Amino acid sequence: MAAFSRSVTVDWSGSIMEGKGIAKASTGAFSLPVTFPSRVGEPAGTTSPEELMAASHASCFAMALNGTLGRKGGSASRTLVTATITADKGEAGITLTTSKLHVVAEGVQG
Repeated sequence: MAAFSRSVTVDWSGSIMEGKGIAKASTGAFSLPVTFPSRVGEPAGTTSPEELMAASHASCFAMALNGTLGRKGGSASRTLVTATITADKGEAGITLTTSKLHVVAEGVQG
């Protein structure tokens, strides 16, 4: 497979605490509001880098699992993957501590 790339641009205005941004996918697939308070507190309808990483981890794993099943002659009728990213906010900043997957594969055959 040839190399490929994807990008997201965040347009941020204001300070870290009062500011806000919009994360836009170059593909046009999404345009999501981001704020620092939603990152470390209540989401209030906005997303965070950690939530976007969880989305990436869950979707990548679901595709990899189903790709592997297919290459081995099998399939799943449905795959549900939930990724939970945990972070710690300390004096040095925010540190990701875990990325945990919960996977349910239904109707696995082959």
